[in-house]
Amino acid sequence: MNTLLIIQIFITLALIGVILLQRSEGGALGMGGGNSGGSMFTARGSANLLTRVTAVLAALFMGNCLFMTVLTSHSIKTQTKIVSQQTPDNK
Repeated sequence: MNTLLIIQIFITLALIGVILLQRSEGGALGMGGGNSGGSMFTARGSANLLTRVTAVLAALFMGNCLFMTVLTSHSIKTQTKIVSQQTPDNK
């Protein structure tokens, strides 16, 4: 479980980094990043690559979240069964 958590942290940091590398196109937040001349990537091909990498990282993030949830749920059920078998009935 700890290994999956460490993988989740790396995926999260990579996802944050890739999102921050992307150029803002809408300017909806009003930060002025839409048409700035100093953007790091100007070719549309690199923007498509960043979009694909973002999609893959997002899919890995969601898949890892679901997998950890299933493992945790299974672990809790197993521990509950063990505890209920060890407790004597006081009837």
